[in-house]
Amino acid sequence: MRVLALAVLLLGAWPLAAWAQVKVGAVVPLTGRYGAGGAQVRAGYEIGVEHVNAAGGVAVGGKKMRIELALLDDESDATKTVSRLETLAAQGVVAYLGGFGSDLHAAAASVAEKNRTPYLGVAFALHKVHQQGFRYLFSPFWKSPDIGHATRGLFRTLPAAARPKSVAIFQEKTDWGREMAAAWTEAGKAAGYQVVVHGEYAPGAKDFSDLILKARSANADAVFALPTPPDGMTMVKQMKELGYSPKLAMLIRAPDPPIWSKNLGKDGDFVVLGPGWHFGFKAPGVKELNDAHQKKIGRPADPIVGPAYACIQILAAAITRGGSLDRDTIRDAIAATDMTSVIGPVKFRPDGTGVVQAVFVQWINGKQQLVWPKESATAPLAYPAPPFAKR
Repeated sequence: MRVLALAVLLLGAWPLAAWAQVKVGAVVPLTGRYGAGGAQVRAGYEIGVEHVNAAGGVAVGGKKMRIELALLDDESDATKTVSRLETLAAQGVVAYLGGFGSDLHAAAASVAEKNRTPYLGVAFALHKVHQQGFRYLFSPFWKSPDIGHATRGLFRTLPAAARPKSVAIFQEKTDWGREMAAAWTEAGKAAGYQVVVHGEYAPGAKDFSDLILKARSANADAVFALPTPPDGMTMVKQMKELGYSPKLAMLIRAPDPPIWSKNLGKDGDFVVLGPGWHFGFKAPGVKELNDAHQKKIGRPADPIVGPAYACIQILAAAITRGGSLDRDTIRDAIAATDMTSVIGPVKFRPDGTGVVQAVFVQWINGKQQLVWPKESATAPLAYPAPPFAKR
């Protein structure tokens, strides 16, 4: 009886708002081939929720409510992405947050549409998924056409005579691989380079020697690819073993996590990546995010942490503006987003793609440096890359 009385007393003394929760579901690859990237996504979501709740949560119907994040691991398996999202739907989440990797997001988008639940996702550049008429899919992250356009901008920071003139594309046999190869090929018309090698490989391949030897034989100045982290590390190791040192290696996705430099050391330097953000980016809230990440993990925020954190900012602002937990109201409020986040200004096009700042980052002396756009750079683009033997 005393225990029951104490519980009643505590419930009566505790503000009702403290018990109110807005349940948001996230499916993120914490294990498997995307595990290193998924860890960054998770950190961004968790720190974002902590900051929103510390500031009082979101306003719904005149009441302040805390965000409750339900996060499940899909093990980098698209089939499990689908089943985990359905599990979260049964728990009554009002919005979905995505994981890491275009194939996982592509699988998730259909579930979000079926369940009429708004979905925010970063760390995927696949444009094709946004061309299927999905109304509930939103991504404050650049897409393949944006990367192709930005590649031209990056090249223009170099003297015309020094720019790469020949490029080898190592194309992953996926929808995104095909899409990005087409974008890079098209970009060459304006950037002044020619694709001299265009070869394919299956995800999870162990031997890239045929592609590398063809690129070496063609004397390709640059290599463009979008491997998973394990594939990318294998690719670089074999490039060194086979004596192929391109002036520029642009590897999207693989070099995003810190494990890149830990595993490759100096061999991982000079690689350019397109993670969508950098902790040196100048925008409101970046310092607070970096401080929280430093306290939590021991270093400034990793590159995918920023876009993931921005998803929480966008969702919290949309719920507050809509003033409702109705999924369609939240969806419409996200679509109308026009705000500044840790990744800078954010808007959405009718197809759910984000109008966001494009950035390129480069590994230099074991650290990720922001190298483009030039006016925001923390270091100039290191080009040409020295041969592996001289690093």
